[in-house]
Order: sequence, then C-alpha cells, then structure tokens
Amino acid sequence: MANEKFDLAVVGGGPGGYVAAIRASQLGLRVACIDDNAKLGGTCLRVGCIPSKALLESSERYAETRGALGDHGIVVGDVSLDLDKMMARKEGIVDALTGGIDFLFKKNNVTAIRGRLSAPGTVVVDTADAERVVEAANVIIATGSRPASLANVEEDGDRIGNSTAALSWDEVPSRLVVIGAGYIGLELGSVWNRLGSEVIYLEALDRVLPGMDDELAALAQRAFRKQGMAFRLSTFVKSAHVEGDKCSVELTDGDPILADRVLVATGRIPATAGLGLDEIGVELDERGFIRTDAGFQTNVPGVYAIGDCIGGAMLAHKASDEGVACAQVIAGGHGHVDYGVIPAIVFTHPEIASVGRTEEQLKAEGIDYRKGVAPYGASGRARSLGDTSGKVKVLADAETDRVLGVHIIGVRAGDMIAEAGAAMAFGASSEDIGHVVHAHPTLSELLHEAALGITGRAIHT
Repeated sequence: MANEKFDLAVVGGGPGGYVAAIRASQLGLRVACIDDNAKLGGTCLRVGCIPSKALLESSERYAETRGALGDHGIVVGDVSLDLDKMMARKEGIVDALTGGIDFLFKKNNVTAIRGRLSAPGTVVVDTADAERVVEAANVIIATGSRPASLANVEEDGDRIGNSTAALSWDEVPSRLVVIGAGYIGLELGSVWNRLGSEVIYLEALDRVLPGMDDELAALAQRAFRKQGMAFRLSTFVKSAHVEGDKCSVELTDGDPILADRVLVATGRIPATAGLGLDEIGVELDERGFIRTDAGFQTNVPGVYAIGDCIGGAMLAHKASDEGVACAQVIAGGHGHVDYGVIPAIVFTHPEIASVGRTEEQLKAEGIDYRKGVAPYGASGRARSLGDTSGKVKVLADAETDRVLGVHIIGVRAGDMIAEAGAAMAFGASSEDIGHVVHAHPTLSELLHEAALGITGRAIHT
C-alpha cells in the first residue's frame, strides 16, 4: 500500500491535538490526527476534566438534596444513592463529547487514525489491523501527560490508584486517603466525601493548592474542613500497599493509616516516553518535557509540540490555545498565546478561580500594588442562591492601575473569572472595569465592586 501523504500529522487527539488538527485543516492543510484510543478527546474528555465535573455536579446535587434544600422550603423524604446510575450519566456525557470530535473531524476533513506513533518524521502508525505509513511535512506532538506515581506506593488500579481509577469506583469507600492536596485531589476527594466517604488528605507541603493565592487557599481549606474533610499537612508518605481488603499507608512520622481506598494525586508528568523522540534527536528537559521555541518548534525542523508535554500550566484550555497558535504558525501565519492571562479553576464547593499574578508573586517581584475586595455576602444574587461564603479580590498596579490579578472563591467563580481574563488581555485598569455597567442582580457585580474598591469608590461593601 502506498504511503499516505499529509501536510501535517498531529499525534494525540486530546484538547491540544484535535483543536490543532481542525484549525490546520481550516487553513487549507491536509491533516491526519493519530490517537491510540478508540475515543478521541484525550485525558480531558475521557478520564479527566469532563468525567470529574460530571461527578462533581451529581455529588453536589446529592449532598444538597440531603441537606440544604430544606432552607429553600423544599421538603424531601428519604434520599438514596444510585452510584451505578451516576456513573452511567458520567459515561454518557463522555461518549457524547468524544463522539462529537469524530463529527468535527468529518466536517473539517481531518483524517482520524486509531493507532500509536512508532517513529516521527515518516510517521509509522501501528493500528489494530496493520501498520500504516504516513508521510507528513510537519508533525505536532500533543500526547499530553499522565498521572505521576510515588516510589513505594504500590498502585493496583483499584484499592490504590490514580485519578483514572477514582472516577470509576463501584462503591463508596468508607475511608479514603488522598495523597496530595492539589486541585485533582481536592476535586475527587470532594466527590467521594459528598457521597459518604471519610476523606483524609496527606500533603507534603504546609498548605493546600500550591500556586494558588495564599488567602484563597486558606479559606478553601477552612471550607473543606467544615464539610468534614481532614488535612494532615507537612506529612510525608513512606509507603502504601494493599492488605486484604484494606490499604495501609505508612508515614515517615506517625502511625500508619488504614483506609478502604487510596487516591494518589501528586500531579502529572509528560507522556513523552515511547514516541521515538530520541531516535530523531528531539530534546527533552530534565523532567521529560519537550523543549520548544516561541513558535512551538522543537530542535528538529518540522517537529512541533504543544500542551502538557511541553510543560507550563497543565490545563486543557492552554493546550487548545497552543494548538490553534501552532497550526497557524505551520500554515505560514502568526500564532500567539498570552500566558499571563490563562485562568485556573478548582471545581470544588466553593469554586476557586484565578487569573494573573497572586499577591505573593507581586511581593516577590517587588511590584507595588493595590487591592480591592468584595465579599459574597454583599451580593443580592449570592443571598438568593443561599451561598454567601467567599470573596472576589482584584489586584492592580499602584502606579498605572492596570489589573494584574483576579482571585475568586465562591459559588460560580469559574464562570466569573472569564470577564477578568478578558479585561486583563486588553490591558484594562480597575477604573475600566468600574466604568462597565454590570447587570443586577448578578454575581458579576462582585468583580465590579472589588474593582471600585481599589480606588476607594466601592458602594456596597
């Protein structure tokens, strides 16, 4: 069979890869997207962002039905959990979205190849049936990342496992130990806590949510403790293994902890092994990330890389923007990603959202700034929702008034952060945000109020 010829071969069908493939095709390139999974969408759609948010939503509704609905005058009888149905709903959402990528590929004339890359350059793809040889003038590596593991923690994929395992447990563990208090551990721990698990976090650092604003992280931990989750900070795990139907977690200091299940949530590492990158001389850094220049090209001409496998914020929306930018560069145009305004969101309750620099970063950089804060309790919309815990914080340059960071903890913070990101992308000042009329009653008024607070003009706080 003759070699299949393309202008671009994208390796990886996740939010970076499939977006790059579609954009490149829109620009007139003949594109193939190679992925070794039957379902396109990568970690995000299959075993990450989407299924975890489905379970977060379902578990929050379950917890609300059991407790908070009475405050609204809604009286319910006995409430029970159908975990199988909850999991089926999650899988239905995943199937709909991954199937949607197949439709988008057909619409945009992208050739989807199910298989695994075995050698870049002239791309050899090992499919289920046979070997296909794809010739492409350019290759984008978009293979993403995978969960990090810990030495001496014996993962069996069931009792002791990573985030993928925790998305599909068939029963609610009585006691769950979560190793790591970053956003992945906090989100999945929240799911199982709401469904009835006793959740204990073991975190090596002296705080939760490393990299997030210190004040918001402290408020979040306080809220999680009120929900019944326990935290042991500055705690190091020596080992973990399965003993019968229990798990034993040994610490460097203190007695072992017995649990029904253990979730290892200690971050993610690049999925660059086994791609044959060393065979063609693609440079990796000391942590295994692919080195690229400002145009996403590696040291090997014609080989590009985007997303988690090149480092930076390991976020789906960052990978997607890089995919668009990289495709445009390959097509002979211009591609740009504004890394200073990439939002980060933790979909717990309360939600936590951040864009730009934190107070700690501004202090470390010696930047003089002013701060405006608006508490959720000042919002009529928050009161009507029955959730007034949280605040919005706006940080602006003391001299120019340009907004440098926005940090929100509270209900629907993830939706509110978009306005802040857009304002910052266009170089807005706090005064600019203050001049924009915000609809009443909405939560967005809190951003308006916090911006006004920077210059002492807040009305409602």
